[in-house]
Amino acid sequence: MAVEEKIQKNTHNIIMENRENLTLSGVTDVDSFDERCIVLYTQLGELVIRGRDLHINSMSVETGDMTIDGEIWSLNYGDKDKKGATSFLGKLFR
Repeated sequence: MAVEEKIQKNTHNIIMENRENLTLSGVTDVDSFDERCIVLYTQLGELVIRGRDLHINSMSVETGDMTIDGEIWSLNYGDKDKKGATSFLGKLFR
């Protein structure tokens, strides 16, 4: 595996604008989502997004990029190595 490819594989970024729009990279799996909570896995571990009227606007299976909008209250990272059973969307990301 080339160094550049390895660096790209472990890249995870978040851009938040006005606590209403999130752009994420490095998403590997979406565990669950509703209007108040989105649980997903990134290259660097579990991420829980809480808020109101949350919506996943776009998601790229190939690149792991995702956009979310709504009223964002919190972003919480969980255990880096913890991962439950693979969901259907997780299988698509592989």
